Amino acid sequence: MLADLILKGRKDHPLWPALRKYRYAHRGYHDKPQIPENSLPAFRRALERGWGAELDVHLLKDGTLAVFHDSDLKRCTGEEGTIEDLDREQLAALRLEGTDEHVPLFDEVLELFEGKAPLIIELKTYKGNHRALAEAVCKRLDRYFGLFCIESFDPRAVADVKELRPAICRGQLASDFMKDPEDLPLYQRVILKNLLLDVKARPDFIAYKFEDRKVRANRRAVDKLGLQEVCWTIRSKLDLQICEAAGAIPIFEKFDPDA
Repeated sequence: MLADLILKGRKDHPLWPALRKYRYAHRGYHDKPQIPENSLPAFRRALERGWGAELDVHLLKDGTLAVFHDSDLKRCTGEEGTIEDLDREQLAALRLEGTDEHVPLFDEVLELFEGKAPLIIELKTYKGNHRALAEAVCKRLDRYFGLFCIESFDPRAVADVKELRPAICRGQLASDFMKDPEDLPLYQRVILKNLLLDVKARPDFIAYKFEDRKVRANRRAVDKLGLQEVCWTIRSKLDLQICEAAGAIPIFEKFDPDA
């Protein structure tokens, strides 16, 4: 297949020995409804247990970097609107999932983890802002002395990181978008499922949805090209065992992997 011929990547990044030592709590080790996802208490809980964490970063209209999953504010704050349309002051007024917890700044989460445990940082692009987001995150990470890697569903953002900071460990997020369209046009679903733009991004790892991990493009990237495999989102002890037995790095939620 043409997809197999153009799939490219970079293997054996020097950070893998350190990054492979950890399991990663998805959006922090949250416990709803008391402890919201992507909240400071969720990240502290992960640290207390010796785990790394996965988090999501958005770029606000004033250049602020915020840790939040959706662009739409409704699910996690109950408010109308889009997080990218806010500034720092407006962000500070929001509260997460009916609690008193605020939406963390990227700076706050970095301060928690620096020198303690690694982060998997997902770039959440919006309306073509991939370059601006990648630039802002890379610039902030220039002053960060902790372990981390960067990933995104948007291959343009992964390619931006490659261009801006080629030494950073970078990864392509993916799933079988033919099964889960997410309102994407057919051509985008084909491209994203089959990692067709990674010829430019040349990721160090592929973070494929666990249930879709047998997709041909993922298996070629991992088994033939030797890229590191990351699996999201692991939700049971059995799936964790399968993931780790295959040499993949787990991003987990809703259970204690050490129990």
